[in-house]
Amino acid sequence: MTADWRQIAGILFDKDGTLLRYDESWGPVNREAARVAAAGNESLEAQLLFAAGMDPVSGHTRPDSLLAAGNAAEIAAGFVSAGSPLGVLELTQLLDALFVRATEYAVPVTDLGGLFGRLKARGFKLGVASSDNEQSIRQTAMRFGFIDYLDFIAGYDSGHGVKPGPGMLLAFCRAGGLDPSHVAMVGDNNHDMHMGQAAGAGLKVAVLTGTGSRETLAAAADLCLDDITLLEALLPQKAEI
Repeated sequence: MTADWRQIAGILFDKDGTLLRYDESWGPVNREAARVAAAGNESLEAQLLFAAGMDPVSGHTRPDSLLAAGNAAEIAAGFVSAGSPLGVLELTQLLDALFVRATEYAVPVTDLGGLFGRLKARGFKLGVASSDNEQSIRQTAMRFGFIDYLDFIAGYDSGHGVKPGPGMLLAFCRAGGLDPSHVAMVGDNNHDMHMGQAAGAGLKVAVLTGTGSRETLAAAADLCLDDITLLEALLPQKAEI
């Protein structure tokens, strides 16, 4: 399709795999998550990784798997189902704490402070909606210098529901005074695209810096870009809505 960016006044970004390069940022974190969930049983770690979506040998994470798209509570439940001896609540708390610490090792796709600053100067409302926890999102935004450009931040624990439900995008619209049809949802997996569809987003934009591929994302996305740096050339000089 030919995307009509003239209608877009707000851009809602996913975080991991969209603003941050997934493999470089989350490969080591996923292995540490499995180690935590295995509670000292080294032989269990590979089993847990595979069950949650990561090949323990190659490090490849399957598109739309728990590790690719799930939140801490969902990943914890998956680990427990796959044999972790910990309780889901305890493991969720441990994973949330790990994911906050993991912001120190995140690898950005580009100069995020520069990108968000330019988008804000062009008049766009900007937000981040992630399956990570809100504290982790805020720390990432502070570390990479774009928190002051954000009109909205939501994690799975922010009270707006979880992906792929529409709640986070609709909350972004309320915060920015936008109609969903004037919002572009930008993400790296089908949870993001399906959230955009459920909320009635004007555009659903997939990027390839996460776990998804053109093949896995084509059916749900309006267009697919190599990464977020290509957005600027597509956008109108000023938000028109």
